Amino acid sequence: MQIRSVLSCAFVLCSVLCFPIAAQETTKPAARGSRQQDAKIEESKAETQKIPGKLAFNLRVKTKPILNLSLKAEKAKLADVSQELSKRLKVPVFLAPALEKQLMSVEFSELTLEPAVQLLAPAVYIDYEVNMATAAPPQPIGIFLYADNQSEPPINAVVPGNTQSLLIEGNTEEGVEPQSEEDKKKQEEQPLRILFEKNHLSVKAKQQPLSLVLLKIGEELGIPVDIRYSSTDTVSTEINKLPVEDAIRQLSPYILLFVRADLQHSERRALRLVLYDPAKTIPGEF
Repeated sequence: MQIRSVLSCAFVLCSVLCFPIAAQETTKPAARGSRQQDAKIEESKAETQKIPGKLAFNLRVKTKPILNLSLKAEKAKLADVSQELSKRLKVPVFLAPALEKQLMSVEFSELTLEPAVQLLAPAVYIDYEVNMATAAPPQPIGIFLYADNQSEPPINAVVPGNTQSLLIEGNTEEGVEPQSEEDKKKQEEQPLRILFEKNHLSVKAKQQPLSLVLLKIGEELGIPVDIRYSSTDTVSTEINKLPVEDAIRQLSPYILLFVRADLQHSERRALRLVLYDPAKTIPGEF
């Protein structure tokens, strides 16, 4: 009887001593799982914190009825905004190195292109292609977001084409102001007269070859002219002090005019003239 009692006590004591160990062993996996779950929660939080940095701005681009932009940015990088703008417009946007790390906070809604991009940088230039064959507005082909007092971008930064047609004439009195009334009368009776002053163009032509008229306009404007089509068309017109785009539109539908808008100084100037073959599709060939 005593032996059985001793054995029974020993069994109970062993059970009591072993139970905490088993309980302790069963809680260890739970602790590891808890740490893994906590790590996932912390990682999720970190990813959530990164998202606002990527979405520090909201840009919307609409093309109808006209091209307009809407932007809401709060301490967003100008470099990120310009990159997204380029992607949406499918137009290269060049950002000055001095502005790459600049943060911006701005909000505007449904502004047309020029007033919208003026809010992004101190100096802005936009190069356009004007196709005289359509009534569509000028198409932007390059946007430059520059720092204040930075030099203007090169004329051929985005404007295509490196060729230029030459005008050869034998009149050595070109550019000489007529002195007598007779000389003035002779000048007025010339079959082709081109005058560019105060950003307005005047053209007086009587049965003059289109290519010659364009070359003379290019000479007066100081821009290259690319004659890619031997047109037999002649021009008889009298255009009096019109903006360059409006004046050239009256000459032929087969002309591309490239212009630059300097938004800081509210100026527009011609960069290049191209007379193209109407049998070929454009743009993309220049």
